[in-house]
Amino acid sequence: MPVQMPSPEQVAEGASQILEQIKADIEYDAFRTASLNYSDDWQCFTGFPVVSEWKLEQDAAPLFEEGLRALALKASVHALTGDDRAAEIAIAVPVDEMTHAMLAQAQLLHRIADVHKIAIIHQTDQEHTDYTADSYTARCYRAAWGEPPARYWLDHDEVTRRRAHLASLYESIGMGRSGREHSLTFEAVA
Repeated sequence: MPVQMPSPEQVAEGASQILEQIKADIEYDAFRTASLNYSDDWQCFTGFPVVSEWKLEQDAAPLFEEGLRALALKASVHALTGDDRAAEIAIAVPVDEMTHAMLAQAQLLHRIADVHKIAIIHQTDQEHTDYTADSYTARCYRAAWGEPPARYWLDHDEVTRRRAHLASLYESIGMGRSGREHSLTFEAVA
């Protein structure tokens, strides 16, 4: 039986409190720093690059805030429903990509979550990146913090269009399947 989703206002209230708890935690600064320093491994070909004129140095901090808000929304839905699948609400691709950088800081994030009894929800085979500006997620976000920044909260159809454009550019330099394979040959070091 499908779970009855809580109202956007209920989710917003919980998400705002969760976000405040995370930011007030003694380990928050270390978590933020570690997440933003993850940049040497941020070579995703289809997540961050869908943002127009993406620049890691300029976009990382605001996108971190959006990732944190996304995790807070998901945690709030989970707190209200107790259901992991229901909590996997639709998230925009660039925001989801940032949550991966945050989740990579496992020990810090888990300690923060444990202290505040917050369920951090993310399972790749259950995630939804089909976010739209009129979705349940968008309504919850608006109720909590106002309009989601369109630079990062891109509609799924627009992400699909941009990914197709990127794929053709990658293909032109020998990168197949958007970076999942390539035809480049590297010379062996003697």
